[in-house]
Amino acid sequence: MTQVMGLCVMDVDGTLIAEEVIDLLGREAGCEEEISQITSQAMRGELDFERSLRARVALLKGLPVSVFDTVFKSIHLSQNAKEFISILQKNGILVGLVSGGFTPIVERLAKSLGISYFSANQLEVRDDFLTGRLVGEIVTAQVKQATLEKWRKELKLPKERMIAIGDGANDLLMLKSAGHGIAFCAKEVVKAEVVCHVDTRDLLEVLPLIDFLE
Repeated sequence: MTQVMGLCVMDVDGTLIAEEVIDLLGREAGCEEEISQITSQAMRGELDFERSLRARVALLKGLPVSVFDTVFKSIHLSQNAKEFISILQKNGILVGLVSGGFTPIVERLAKSLGISYFSANQLEVRDDFLTGRLVGEIVTAQVKQATLEKWRKELKLPKERMIAIGDGANDLLMLKSAGHGIAFCAKEVVKAEVVCHVDTRDLLEVLPLIDFLE
C-alpha cells in the first residue's frame, strides 16, 4: 500500500459537482425557485446554514426515495475531477468528501470515485418517501471542520499535509483548518478570507497550489 502522504477533504455541491443537489431535489418537488433562493443566501453566509437546511428539507416532504436515482443522473462532476482525484491517490494523498448535502448522493459519488472517507446529512424516510426531516447530526461548518480534524488525527497527519477545497460560507472553518485551504469557484465571502483560490471550474488547476505534491 502507498504510504499516506496527505488528505484532501472536498466539499461536494458546487465544488466536486457543479450543481447544488438540494436545488435539483427542489425541482422534483416543484419548488426549485424557493429552495434555490434560500441555498444562495446560505452559501453567501447570509442565513444560518442549519436553519436554512431544515427549511429547505421540509419542502421536500412527500418525494419518493427513487428521486435520488433521477437526481444522480443529472449531476455533473467539475471538469477533470476524476483525473484530479486519481493523481492525488497515486501520490499517496487520500480524498474525503464532507458535505452539507445528502448521503444517498454523496455515498454514490464516493463509491464511483474510489473515495473511502465521506460524511453527509441523513434524510428521514418512511415507507420509501421523504418526511421532510433530517436525522442525526447536521453537517454544519463546525461539523465539517471537526470531521477534517477527526480524519487528520486518525491518519496521524500534520496540518501542513491537509488540503481542504470548498466554495461556500459553510466551508470557511474547514478551509482555515487545513494547511492548504483552497476556495474553488467560491462565493465572494469565501474568497475574501481565503488566500488561495481557483476561479475556473477545473480541478486540475488546484494541483499547482499543493506544494508537497511530487
